[in-house]
Amino acid sequence: MMTVTRGVVAMTDSTTAGAGRESGDSEAVTDVVPMLAVYRHDAHKLRGRSHAAARDWVAGVRVNETVPLGADRDAALLSRPSGEPEQTLAAHESPSRVSLLAGDAVMTGSVSADGRGAAVRELVRIEDPVTMHEAWLSSDVAGLFSESVFYPYTSLQYHTLLAAALLDNYRAGFGFEELFLAVEDPDGSVTPHRTVLSTPDMRLCVTGEPGGRPAARLGDGPARCFADVWARLPEHPFDVNGERRWRVLDAQLRRLRSWSVALQFVEEFCRRFDLGSGTGRGGRRGGGR
Repeated sequence: MMTVTRGVVAMTDSTTAGAGRESGDSEAVTDVVPMLAVYRHDAHKLRGRSHAAARDWVAGVRVNETVPLGADRDAALLSRPSGEPEQTLAAHESPSRVSLLAGDAVMTGSVSADGRGAAVRELVRIEDPVTMHEAWLSSDVAGLFSESVFYPYTSLQYHTLLAAALLDNYRAGFGFEELFLAVEDPDGSVTPHRTVLSTPDMRLCVTGEPGGRPAARLGDGPARCFADVWARLPEHPFDVNGERRWRVLDAQLRRLRSWSVALQFVEEFCRRFDLGSGTGRGGRRGGGR
């Protein structure tokens, strides 16, 4: 269940799922490049539509296709419970995401107001997979929407980035149990499809190839376990002994279990408290634990 206290959500139970890439999974037969299809698979949500009302084409491109290898399913299990959904925020039936930091809906007016429709069309039209990934990392419009009206604190932007990271790893032959959350250098280049969060002071990726970077395993199967994985990182992207703001952020990330909620919270927190100056970093990557 999600419990809400003063704009802060705690995912209090952990839903465990089967191993990410099952033996029966295969790449769907489609004319669309899989690493483009994954970024377009929830285009109906960007337009405020349900699955039943989804269109197959938007802005002249094929959308809403099934994501291969179960990556969409597994990404969903990282952020919201399986089974029949239940309303977690009374009187909220909007596709707008609710800010965990402020406790308010982040989108006002219609879905297509304020140039949102044009921004969505521009986003889905991108034809280069790497460019598409970079666009989703920095998208303003994608962060306005939740994964589901039943779970309004979740983030469609970060669900999609997680689905893309899982798909890229699965296509490279990694199973879910072989994946890590790894800390990347925010001054370096993003890892195509695998970087799931990029702010001026903090960058994280999901990968089966952590190399020498600080990293922690995701676990045996997809579940709402962000807080557990975060706590297991041997080194964090910032120095909690440097500034109180970093300590506050670290404390919240040790509570948040939903992956898309946690990643969206980091982005919003860093923007709200202007943590983009580089102060608070422990060296280039942060203080250890």
